[in-house]
Amino acid sequence: MIPLKTFVSERRAANLLRQIRWRDGVYCPRCRAESAIRYGSYRVFQRYRCKNCDRTFNDQTGTVFEHSAVELRKWFLAVYTYIRFNTSLRQLDVEIDVSYKTVYRRVQRFLRALDAPQPQLEGPVEIDELYVKAGLKGRERDGRSRSRGLSTRGRGSYEQDKLPVFILADRGTGNRYVIPAKAADESTIRLLLADRKEESLTVYTDGFRAYEPLDEDDAFDREYVVHGDGEYADGDVHVNTCESHGSLARSWLSPHRGVSKDKLTPYLRAFQLRRRVYRKPGKEALKTILKTAL
Repeated sequence: MIPLKTFVSERRAANLLRQIRWRDGVYCPRCRAESAIRYGSYRVFQRYRCKNCDRTFNDQTGTVFEHSAVELRKWFLAVYTYIRFNTSLRQLDVEIDVSYKTVYRRVQRFLRALDAPQPQLEGPVEIDELYVKAGLKGRERDGRSRSRGLSTRGRGSYEQDKLPVFILADRGTGNRYVIPAKAADESTIRLLLADRKEESLTVYTDGFRAYEPLDEDDAFDREYVVHGDGEYADGDVHVNTCESHGSLARSWLSPHRGVSKDKLTPYLRAFQLRRRVYRKPGKEALKTILKTAL
C-alpha cells in the first residue's frame, strides 16, 4: 500500500528522515564525532550541536534533500513514484507542482547518491549483454548536432554511442546485476566475474566471441548456447534470465526519452533499486529507497 500519510504530512516525513538518517546514532556530518546534543529545531527538523567542533546541523544536513525550499514530503513522493512506478520527470513536475529544472536537479542528485552494484558471485552465473543507443544531449554535446536516431547497427562501444550493458544473473544467490561498460571485451568480462566465492566459477553465456577466452582459464567452467544456430537452451545452459532482465531494463529507460551516455550509469542503478523494492509493501519500499541515498 502507498504510504500516503507520509506524503501529506511534513512532520511525518521529517520523523521518517530522522529515523533512517540516524539509524546508527547521531553524528556530526563535518567531523564524524558522535558527541552531538539536541539544540533547538529548524522548521519541523531537529537541530543539533556538535560538542567536538561546535558545528550546528539538522536532520537534513549532508543529505540529498538539504538546501531545498520544497517540502520534504514532496521529495519523498517524487523519489518513491520515480523508483516504484518509473514516473517521468515531466510528469513529476506536474504531480508535485515543482518546476521541471528543480525536479531534474534533485532527482539527478538522488541518483548520484546510489551505491554502485558490487557482485559477490556464488554461481552458476549467467552473463549476457545488451546495447543501448545513448549519445550526448544538449549542452553536453561538443560537436555539431546530429540525428537522435544514433543509427549504428550491431554491437557497439562508448565511443560509438552504443554502450554495452552487461547483465549478470547469479543463480546461487538469486541476485541480478546491470552494469554498463565502455566496451564488450575480454578484460571487461574478467573484471565483472572477478569477485567470486569459489575458485572455479560456472559461467553460462551465448556464443559471443568475447567469452571464448574463459574456456582456456581454469578459474572458469564455461558452457554456452549459440543463438545463431537456433540454440537457446540446453538443460541448465541458457541466458534466458539475463535476456528477460535486459528487456525490463530497456522498458525502464524508455519513458526517459533518450538518456545521455554519461548519465546512463545512475539511471541503471535506479533500475536495480526498483527491482529490489518490487515486491515490498509501500512503507517498507520507501524506507529501502531512502536508505540507499542517506
